[in-house]
Formats: sequence, structure tokens, C-alpha cells
Amino acid sequence: MLVRDTESMLQLGKLIAKRLVPGDTVYLMGELGAGKTTLAQGIVRGLGYAGRVTSPTFALINVYQGRIPVYHCDFYRLEEKDFYDIGIEDYLEKEGIVLIEWPERLSRELPGRALLIKIDLVDDDYEGPRLVTITGKGKRYEGRVEELKTIVSVGFGNCDPGSGGCPDQ
Repeated sequence: MLVRDTESMLQLGKLIAKRLVPGDTVYLMGELGAGKTTLAQGIVRGLGYAGRVTSPTFALINVYQGRIPVYHCDFYRLEEKDFYDIGIEDYLEKEGIVLIEWPERLSRELPGRALLIKIDLVDDDYEGPRLVTITGKGKRYEGRVEELKTIVSVGFGNCDPGSGGCPDQ
């Protein structure tokens, strides 16, 4: 799906949040500046957290307490050898939502089951729209991908995402 601007990316995150349940893991992939943190902000907001949501690039993990706890991780600065030092396995076992930016940095260590969200720039334009692709790995997620795509297409299909007038379903 095509996401035209920051506000639309936040709205997309809120729509995705409506189908996340405790124990879910979401991998956010895309190059620097693609919109991973913006999408995470929308998800965290959609789960009821009203405070400031920031990139965990230097903290590595930020915790947000909404209706469901959210553990927002950023592995950009990590190497495979650092995986066990940060204690990510403890967060993966909790009954919250785990959002992981840059999961490919530790791909051999992370669970193979997750909701995968890939964000690509269109025409290498950082000011332009993004192409967002949602897939699932593992039985837990494969069935929900089609449901998410339907919810998102309804949320974005009947409005102009660039106008800021999209429904917050």
C-alpha cells in the first residue's frame, strides 16, 4: 500500500494496533529515514499510550505502558554478539507487544515468527510517499495478514491519505 505522508503513516500504525494482541512481535524494516519509528509511534498511540514516543536508537529498548505494554526496540547499532547482553529474550516472553526496528541486524537470533512490515521509499525520495508491505511469518501471523490488509484498505481506501482526513478506525 502507498502511504503518502507522516500523518498517514501514524494513521496506519493506529489501524495496525487494533489487531495486535499480547505476545505479538512486529519487525519493522526499511532504510534509515523510511518511517519505521513513525509507524511505531502510530502503533503505540493506537494501543493507548499518550506520552512521548521516541526512537530507541541509543536506549535500545523503550517501554510504553498503554492498554497493552509495548517494548520498542532498535537494533541498528547492535551486532549479533550483543544479542544476549540486552536481554531481548526477556521482552519476547512477556505479555506485551514487541516492536523491533532493524531486526535483520540480529536475524539469526530472533524468533522466526513475526508480523513483518517493510517500508520502502518511492523513487528514493525521502520527502515522497512510502510503499508499505505487510507479511507474516508463522501460523500466528499468516492468518492475520489478510485481515490487516482489509482493515487498512478500508481505513485508507475511502479517503485521500495525504489530506489528513482518513478515518481513525
